[in-house]
Amino acid sequence: MRAKILVVDDEPDVVELIGYNLRVHDYEVISAHNGLEGLLKARRFHPDLIILDVMMDGMDGLSVCECLRSQPATKSIPVIIVTAAAGEMARLNSLAAGAAEFLCKPFSPRDLLGRVARLLAPSVAPKNSN
Repeated sequence: MRAKILVVDDEPDVVELIGYNLRVHDYEVISAHNGLEGLLKARRFHPDLIILDVMMDGMDGLSVCECLRSQPATKSIPVIIVTAAAGEMARLNSLAAGAAEFLCKPFSPRDLLGRVARLLAPSVAPKNSN
């Protein structure tokens, strides 16, 4: 079974980079370019995991994460927060909002893929895992 991952970021280049690396490892990728679109796509497509930027216009990633956690249909979807905001406070705020993982931009695609694989390991593993 192919894992479905929702990537939510307002930077098209970041969405493309993350999406490319996920597709190469046989994940199905759904993308959204703002928080509200991400929330709607999470409800519609029920992804296995969400990669979510924090700093976006309109609804920020922490608010999206809190909304996901408050709804029965999305509360158990693991979320990896990716953000340019480094530091302990940013990490603590992300975890408090319900994120399973926190990753500072710029990040290594290998690091991201490792975290994705760990979070999905109990339920869905990629076909091309090395």
